[in-house]
Amino acid sequence: MLQRFFIFCSGADTQILETCSNGERNKYAGIGATVFFTAVMAFIASGYALYTVFDNIFSAIFFGLIWGLLIFNLDRYIVSTLKKRDNKWSEIGQATPRIILAIIIAVVISKPLEMKIFEKEINQVLLEEKNAMTLANKEQLALQYTPTIASLNQDIAGLKEEIAAKEAETNALYDTYISEAEGTAGTLLLGKGPVYKEKREKHDAYLAELQQLKQTNGEKIAALENQIAALNTDYDTAVKTTQPVIDGFDGLMARINALGKLPWFPSFFIFLLFLAIETAPIIAKLLAPKGEYDYKFEEQESVVATWVTQKVKQRKMVLSTDITLNDKVYADIKSEEELYNYKKRKAEELLKLQADSFHDLQVKNL
Repeated sequence: MLQRFFIFCSGADTQILETCSNGERNKYAGIGATVFFTAVMAFIASGYALYTVFDNIFSAIFFGLIWGLLIFNLDRYIVSTLKKRDNKWSEIGQATPRIILAIIIAVVISKPLEMKIFEKEINQVLLEEKNAMTLANKEQLALQYTPTIASLNQDIAGLKEEIAAKEAETNALYDTYISEAEGTAGTLLLGKGPVYKEKREKHDAYLAELQQLKQTNGEKIAALENQIAALNTDYDTAVKTTQPVIDGFDGLMARINALGKLPWFPSFFIFLLFLAIETAPIIAKLLAPKGEYDYKFEEQESVVATWVTQKVKQRKMVLSTDITLNDKVYADIKSEEELYNYKKRKAEELLKLQADSFHDLQVKNL
């Protein structure tokens, strides 16, 4: 039962193989098993690749099954259409396009499995890329907010410097009127005289201006700081909004690119393994000598080709004979006087009818 299934997978003619030896059937069963297990590997590989795309196991299994059946049909077609010839170069010529197609199929099958085998290494590469993308994203978003925040900080610094300058002037006036009272400067008279009062009033006026300036600039500074806090909040929100896009950067194309950044040597040998599996049935048929099945299959083809050639030749002969007979018949009819007179009478009647019809039409139009 299993042998019959694998023979079916090989695409060989089961009726012919039933008349062949057991060794011949085993050979084609082995070829069919290779085709079958290649399709199974294609199903697994495509299922994993599609799971990374759809993130749904049922969709991955469904489309993976379709892909596996497609690969199975292609491989079966490639093997079944490769026929043994007496000339090796002729066999190589007909096998070349099939080998090219097998190479393409091997690449398609091997890549998803490579991504699964090197999944941890790919995840590490993707993590590094995500970290770099996160930093780049933050720097790019910061360019939208940093100039405004820097300008606001400069305004705050200017307001603080204005307060500090006013405070320094007020403190200097305080030292002046205290020194006047102590008699260490100014008039050098100890006590609170008219000069002391004048300097004290000037200091008190500056102190009142300082208090008003602190209140006014403090409100301005608070408003500017609120703007800075709002910009920082907007920046954090923008970072949180764009971060999921970066976190989701692990699709099929991203993983293929990450696989390309890994050392090529292990990946290349996995590809060679699948290439060997995919081309094994073709290579086996090319290297194997002409067997019992090949001779019987060629005999069956020659029988059909001979029968078709014979039928085509017979139809050509029938057509040629029929043309010759028709030419002779019409040549004989052409010389008969009775037929000539009959056709002449009919032609005269037709011309009369046409003339009468034309006359009636002209009368009607008058």
